[in-house]
Amino acid sequence: MDKKSPIEITLTERDDAVTITQWVYRTLRNAVMNGEILPGRALTIRELAKILDVSPMPVREALRQLAAENALEIQGNRRVMVPKMTAMKFTELCEARIAIESHAAARALPYIDSGRLEQLRGLDRLIDDAQDAGNLEQVSILNQNFHRALYTANPHQVTLPLIESLWLQLGPFMRLATSKLEEHYQVDRHNEAMAAIEKHDAFALQLAITADIREGFSFAATPELLQRFIDKSNAPAA
Repeated sequence: MDKKSPIEITLTERDDAVTITQWVYRTLRNAVMNGEILPGRALTIRELAKILDVSPMPVREALRQLAAENALEIQGNRRVMVPKMTAMKFTELCEARIAIESHAAARALPYIDSGRLEQLRGLDRLIDDAQDAGNLEQVSILNQNFHRALYTANPHQVTLPLIESLWLQLGPFMRLATSKLEEHYQVDRHNEAMAAIEKHDAFALQLAITADIREGFSFAATPELLQRFIDKSNAPAA
């Protein structure tokens, strides 16, 4: 992509209880996680401050936090970019998602009541509507919301920060995955997950979550496809 092409970051209204620095961090974090900042797009603190209509200081602090989370890379010339992906890193991130999220789902199962299950059904319907409308950004956001609603049913869960860290590192590359979803995602694994919840079957729920995550990355299911995807993501911008 063009390093100087226009960039659109979704802005939300800032609550008075939230500081400007917190708002900037959350806004940029969501932009990375939802693929609004793509690989190859160089950014500067000044440009981001202008987009967010804030001073450079909160942007600088937010970028420092995101760099510490391996979500962004601050280069020597103060430009900011999404870190380059490698095949090994991509595979590790995907396998880590499967291991942690299948665990989180099983641990949440005993706490999922009828209200939470209905919430999951509603989110899944919204995902279907967004998919039918071709709204890839909403598909990604709603899919995260579905998984987040499932895992947080467990009031004692401690894995969500780890899970969101993985989403954050994979976010810039998930637009491609979402665009290829119909080619590989022939079975609604969310329906399988909800059926497992109704049966109180932890093993079936883990299988459904594992399949859901793995099929989301099936566009890079072979070493050849994965390398082609990595090469495309890391290609120098025009």
